[in-house]
Amino acid sequence: MRVRPMAPIVPPVNVSGNALMLVIAIMSFLACLTLGAVSMVRSTAESWQSEISREVTIQIRPEEGLDMEKALRDARDIALTFDGTVNGNIVDRTATARLLEPWLGEGLDIDELPVPRLVIITIDERNPPDFAGMRARLTGEIPQATLDDHRTWVDRLVAMAHTTALIGTGVLTLVFSAMVLTVIFATRGTLSGNRHIVEVLHFVGAEASFVASEFQKHFLKISFKGAGAGGLLAALSFALAGWWQSRSLATPQSDQATALFGTFTIGYTGYLGIAAIMLVIALLTTLTARFTVMRTIYEIDRIRSDPARADLIPNS
Repeated sequence: MRVRPMAPIVPPVNVSGNALMLVIAIMSFLACLTLGAVSMVRSTAESWQSEISREVTIQIRPEEGLDMEKALRDARDIALTFDGTVNGNIVDRTATARLLEPWLGEGLDIDELPVPRLVIITIDERNPPDFAGMRARLTGEIPQATLDDHRTWVDRLVAMAHTTALIGTGVLTLVFSAMVLTVIFATRGTLSGNRHIVEVLHFVGAEASFVASEFQKHFLKISFKGAGAGGLLAALSFALAGWWQSRSLATPQSDQATALFGTFTIGYTGYLGIAAIMLVIALLTTLTARFTVMRTIYEIDRIRSDPARADLIPNS
């Protein structure tokens, strides 16, 4: 004898959920994309802040009769005598001309223009030097020298980073809220169109928990497929963007994208966040399906106990 395979209690044909799966995939993609963008902007701002706070700059203005090379060496040596300084680097003539190329063009002879020269001092972030003392000594021994500790830039960068992170978090909250509402209403809409299945199962004696678990398993599969597709597509987008950036280094397009958005990498925390969003969407859809089925069965029992409420039965 051949045992006839049993069909699933919840017919996939009647409760296909293709529209719900598409909605879940789209909202999951948007939520993961927003999370990755916020993570990328925050890490880029922190990187900028760290790079700026690790260095101070000594600027020496050219004057007639000034031995610029000697002044540069003296300024570096003076700065390195202070505790908290790690290294000093004199920006040579070629590097200085290269810095001015975007504005003054190639082939620039810096001797023909009163171009200041720079000394970059690397400092210990945990034990910074005495900037006031360093500035006073530099000014006293080299009147043409000016010390810039980048505090103004650091303060502005910190404010910009906090504002950007706050805006990004707000956008992420809005996207996630829209996703939650969309998933809930899409799940309830799909179940309301298949209310007759719940009524038949409950009428033949199936317990409410059993019926809810069957719908729960069905919608869990749908939500995992949709959330997985959206999350993987978002992760693939960031991976492809990072690959393109790594393959197009030192090109105008890559340099402009890096200057505006930083590196297109979200790190392991970003990918963990994408995985967490996928799990949250799947759990949310499953719980919505369970609660909707339980509420439907509760309404059916109320109508049975009071036939006068028969007009409350939906027409779907």
